[in-house]
Amino acid sequence: MTAAYDSLLAHLRETHLLTGAAALLAWDQETGMPPGAGDERARQLALLARLQHERRTEPRVGEWLATCERDPDGDADRAANLRELRRDFDRARRLPAALVEELAATESRAQLAWVAARAASDFAAFRPWLERMVDLQRQKADCLREPGHPRWDALADGFEPGMTAAGLRPLFAALRPRLTALRERLAGGTPPADALARRQVDEARQEAFVRAVVAAMGFDFHRGRLDRSAHPFCTNTGGDVRLTTRFRRDHVLDALGSAMHEAGHGLYEQGLAPAHRGTPLGEPVSLGVHESQSRLWENHVGRAHAFWQWCWPLAERHLGAAVAGFAAEAAFAAANRVEPGLIRVEADEATYDLHVLVRFELEQDLLDGDLAVADLPARWNELYRAQLGVEVPDDRRGCLQDVHWACGLFGYFPTYTLGNLYAAQLAAAADRALGGLAPWLARGEFQPLREWLRENVHRHGRRLPPAELCQRATGAPLSAESFLAHLERKLPTVYGL
Repeated sequence: MTAAYDSLLAHLRETHLLTGAAALLAWDQETGMPPGAGDERARQLALLARLQHERRTEPRVGEWLATCERDPDGDADRAANLRELRRDFDRARRLPAALVEELAATESRAQLAWVAARAASDFAAFRPWLERMVDLQRQKADCLREPGHPRWDALADGFEPGMTAAGLRPLFAALRPRLTALRERLAGGTPPADALARRQVDEARQEAFVRAVVAAMGFDFHRGRLDRSAHPFCTNTGGDVRLTTRFRRDHVLDALGSAMHEAGHGLYEQGLAPAHRGTPLGEPVSLGVHESQSRLWENHVGRAHAFWQWCWPLAERHLGAAVAGFAAEAAFAAANRVEPGLIRVEADEATYDLHVLVRFELEQDLLDGDLAVADLPARWNELYRAQLGVEVPDDRRGCLQDVHWACGLFGYFPTYTLGNLYAAQLAAAADRALGGLAPWLARGEFQPLREWLRENVHRHGRRLPPAELCQRATGAPLSAESFLAHLERKLPTVYGL
């Protein structure tokens, strides 16, 4: 039995090397690959995807699993690995290798098409790629789902085990009225000025600033790096973690927020146990928990008053004359301005989840055939008008703003909302455990928070299901209460209420 388990792990770790190679090629595609290499890169990624799929689904894996399952030995790590490997194996076996390969090739080419279409605000140029991607995602969902179950649920389960559309609707329904009431209350206050957020700042200075903040957070640049891309992301190539952000001369707070968000992801990846690399215990438990790490650092740290007490002298040093005349209070206020807008990644904490809700509704309709891809821009604009009260001026700031659908990430977006809820609950638990986060943040001492997260979240990998991880780390099941209480406590103060 031990021989079977050892053979299984050795096989997995070799497969993990292919996964890291594919991640590195995908990172290069987004950061430095010349445009003319796109077709060859798509073939490379498609081949690697097929090879990974073949290794994950070959009969020997099933035989090793069956042998190990016949003889449970009581070792908790072994049991957790086998539980998660059985889930992965059974799910992967439902997908034909040809479909996996075609999805990888299409994702690669669609991302390149999206970059060009977004820059030109030309949905018509991207439409054929999105139509093909929706068709492939329907095929994937039909392979994975049980008869009569929604396609969306089958895809979402790959990101957040057990997440369903039916389960999410009441959650969104509970969030909306209190978020709406909060925004109405804030309307009676004084909106903070956003002049600092709009100040023109040299991009090289911005990059030096955000690198200093990311380093202070504890991201290990010896095992990772920070680069630029059209849409910020984080990926683990196996031996190192790659972050990207983007810069605009007139929005330094966007660059900072994006970099802290991705660095939160990166700290999670770097906090996974190296001894378990290539196995479920060395992998993040879910995308919702992963998003909790990025949203915690972006919002509960980066938008905290205490953080700006420490960060403002750093900002003055790196940004120079561009921020002369401002102070930490202005930065804190600008970072917490509530204003419905067009762009999800720039959204404030009180409106962010409405952006998620729009995408949640749209991708279900696309998968079910209730919405044609050709009609997506008009429907997107209609929902933004209804949900956020804003008019979408062009597709670049509308349905082309996110790369996720080009990447084949259908069923992903609600993990951002789950991440917000997990983040608030984890931040509150860390605050209690550390005797208050504010004094640590005001001194720029982020190690206590980082190590608390490493102990309570990162090191577990997939040992605990998300719900159990939340219960153990915070002492309560996941709910919206900590998130809403956090906003209702902080934002009225910012608005002078």
